[in-house]
Amino acid sequence: MSFEASAQSVRIAPRKVRLVVDQVRGLPVEKAESLLRFMDKKAATPVLKLIQSAAANAQNKSKVEKKNLKIRTIYADGGFVMKRFRARAFGRAVTIRKRTSHIHVVLDEIAPQKEKSVDKKK
Repeated sequence: MSFEASAQSVRIAPRKVRLVVDQVRGLPVEKAESLLRFMDKKAATPVLKLIQSAAANAQNKSKVEKKNLKIRTIYADGGFVMKRFRARAFGRAVTIRKRTSHIHVVLDEIAPQKEKSVDKKK
């Protein structure tokens, strides 16, 4: 079963968010959270909150434990662009584009692994 969450119009450029998103793609949720907590990027905070939100959706909807969740897909798309103008030389104006991102995450449930019994040969 899959569980989704998304964050719309995050005030960080999608190019910067993709650097963070690429690091956690395919990881178990607990490992991704610990990685994001200590990552030195501004985009790590909204991505961490989004993964925690998707994990909470999984726990509330079907009582799945966080340790049994894995990030199946996570991606960042461009949102709307706010346009501002800055004065330049000779009376000109230059456009400044303040970009936003839409971040989407889908978590998958993984089967709990059984402990392997190790036979010691004497």
